[in-house]
Amino acid sequence: MTLGQVRYSIPEEMATGSVVGNIIQDLGLDVMRLKSGRARIFTEDGSEYIGLNAEKGTLVVAKRIDREELCKQVSPCSLHFQIILENPMELHRIDVEITDINDNAPFFSTKEYSFQVSESALPGARYSLESAKDPDVAPNSLQTYKLNPTDHFKLNVVSRPDGTKYAEMVLHTSLDREKQEEHKLILTAFDGGNPQKSGSVKINVVVLDANDNAPVFTQSVYRVTVAENASRDTVILRVTATDNDKGANEEVVYSFSHLTDGASPLFNIDAQTGEITVVGVLDYEKSKQYEIDIEATDKGGLTDTSKVLIEVADVNDNAPVISVISLSNPIPEDSTPDTVIAMLNIKDLDSGKNGQVKCFIGSDVPFKIKSSSANFYSLVSDDVLDRETVSEYNITITAMDQGSPPYFTNKTIYLRLSDVNDHAPLFPQDVLTAFIAENNSPGMSLISVKATDQDFGNNARVSYFLEDSQVNGMLASAYFSVNAESGEILAVRPLDYEQTKLFNIRVKAQDGGSPPLSSNVTVKILVQDQNDNPPQVLYPVQTGGSVVAEMVPRSADVGYLVTKVVAVDVDSGQNAWLSYKLQKATDRALFEVGLQNGEIRTVRQVTDKDAVKQRLSVIVEDNGQPSRSATVIVNVAVADSFPEVLSEFTDFPHDKEYNDNLTFYLVLALAVVSFLFITSLVVIISVKIYRWRHERLFYKSSGNLPVIPYYPPLYADVGGTGTLKGGQAFSYEVYGTTDSRKSDVKFSQPLSQSTLNVEHSASMTVPRHKTESYNTEEQSLHGVQTLCM
Repeated sequence: MTLGQVRYSIPEEMATGSVVGNIIQDLGLDVMRLKSGRARIFTEDGSEYIGLNAEKGTLVVAKRIDREELCKQVSPCSLHFQIILENPMELHRIDVEITDINDNAPFFSTKEYSFQVSESALPGARYSLESAKDPDVAPNSLQTYKLNPTDHFKLNVVSRPDGTKYAEMVLHTSLDREKQEEHKLILTAFDGGNPQKSGSVKINVVVLDANDNAPVFTQSVYRVTVAENASRDTVILRVTATDNDKGANEEVVYSFSHLTDGASPLFNIDAQTGEITVVGVLDYEKSKQYEIDIEATDKGGLTDTSKVLIEVADVNDNAPVISVISLSNPIPEDSTPDTVIAMLNIKDLDSGKNGQVKCFIGSDVPFKIKSSSANFYSLVSDDVLDRETVSEYNITITAMDQGSPPYFTNKTIYLRLSDVNDHAPLFPQDVLTAFIAENNSPGMSLISVKATDQDFGNNARVSYFLEDSQVNGMLASAYFSVNAESGEILAVRPLDYEQTKLFNIRVKAQDGGSPPLSSNVTVKILVQDQNDNPPQVLYPVQTGGSVVAEMVPRSADVGYLVTKVVAVDVDSGQNAWLSYKLQKATDRALFEVGLQNGEIRTVRQVTDKDAVKQRLSVIVEDNGQPSRSATVIVNVAVADSFPEVLSEFTDFPHDKEYNDNLTFYLVLALAVVSFLFITSLVVIISVKIYRWRHERLFYKSSGNLPVIPYYPPLYADVGGTGTLKGGQAFSYEVYGTTDSRKSDVKFSQPLSQSTLNVEHSASMTVPRHKTESYNTEEQSLHGVQTLCM
């Protein structure tokens, strides 16, 4: 916008670097404002006569200024330009008037020319002389003429109605060709400067014979107007001069005697008819008026002069010119309305209505044009901008003049919007679900999350972070990690379905803006079960120190429940569905195992022929793929009394091993004793041998019996037969749980004779082992009937 206007006046031809004026004082600015606003000079015609010294805040002469070259005869002569400042934009108009100095002397177009004068010319005859030219303006312009010598001619200076002057020679004494055929004169022109300057031309006057009448123009000044778009050979004027002589002396020839600069190639005069025609291209914007001195000459050399003033009429032949003098590109998308985007200069070289310009832009863009001063406009924003909706604009500015028909010019400005971080990353869903099989390998990919950001560049660069919340008493980062670039979620450790079935973690997406914006998504990770645990047999318990057997009376009917194999599988679903099968048996026709419940029952009537000792191998399988299994050995004693059981369950591998060791040591002792007592009496040796045999028999018989260190109070050996007291039974309390790490067995008071226990211990604790170290031959206790032999 225009804030100030200053006018200065300087003489032409000032030295380069001379100070024109101090704009700091005259415009109320300071040096810092000039620097920060990047002050510069803008001229509509691109001339650079005046420069700006931003360090001192002064206007200086940038190059030589010649007023005559710049303005010719126009007065006053001025330079017009603007000083432009940015941030904020300011426009200051400066006018510098160039005053004239007397730096040009009057001069003639030629150094010498000739006149022909008839000797019969009468005193008072006038002869037009070439006018001198002086580019300076009053008072330094041409002022007067002086003719020398003045024997026959005197000088007459004539002023035309338009104020111009020309010189005439007036004959004041008659000429005599016989006395002097040629007269040499000097015409000198003087200006009004101080010091005064002059220029001269030599005039040769040739005396001719008798032609005593000169041609006379019908008008002293001819005026004509011609349109600037006049075509070639267009006749614009016909001048006429008459001569009262007769014959050849009355024939007149027309010619241009003097033309203003630039007129010579544009116009022509027909020597016979006096018609003036256009022979060049006229341009109102270059020159609005032409002055032509015309001359009419008869055959005797007599002449008359006149002036033709040609006015060029403007036509609308120039389109407006749009110049972008300042442009901010790109602009932030959060720019407020009325933000100045560009400053424009629009000029039409035509005049009048043809030079009046209207400027506008389309209504489909959020911008408008504001006029700041004559020929200057501002392009400003007119609405809220959003890069994500429209990131760039092609703004077409139209300038149209008021001519008929009108001319218009379009100027397109490509404007980009720079991004502002006004959008947070967004996930397509608030909650995502991922599945992973347990026992995964570390580094396994679960799912990739993806958030989009409508911004651009760094503002749209999304990074992903795992929020370290508590999961099962541990940080989420102990289980999972997130790739910051791709959003891929990885498992950092193997997962166990039996420990944790579901994880809820939160992933944050954050953009690279300043300040950054973010959003979150919840990821549900479901652990899928794998068949990684074999069945665990809780009952019957497998021990290494004693034999556990179930007693079946020989009177048992078909379907008699011998015992129940109890097993569990810590897996879930079909991986935990268990089935029971009889793998091996001493007598497969005697027992069967329930496929689903694990119950061992008799399938026929027990007979006396059935062996007392029955060994069953039961396999427990789950329904996983592939399936896992466990095997349990069930010892069954088919007997009605305890002595039968003892006789069948005494010969076990560990007893034989014990007997073999004992025999070895006895033989060794025999050898030693034999060596020591070899010299003894035969009787003593015989006694020793007898005793040794007796002792060996004792040890051998006692070594085959089971170790029974303790009997409950209600058991006794009756009559030395080894039969337990009938009618007695004992109950056992069994404590079994899948959560505790131990199961307890406690012996209580007698109940019946269906179960027997020959161990010292009244209670025992069976440890449960971890799944990975589980031995299928060692099962946890779960049951209510046991027999330890």
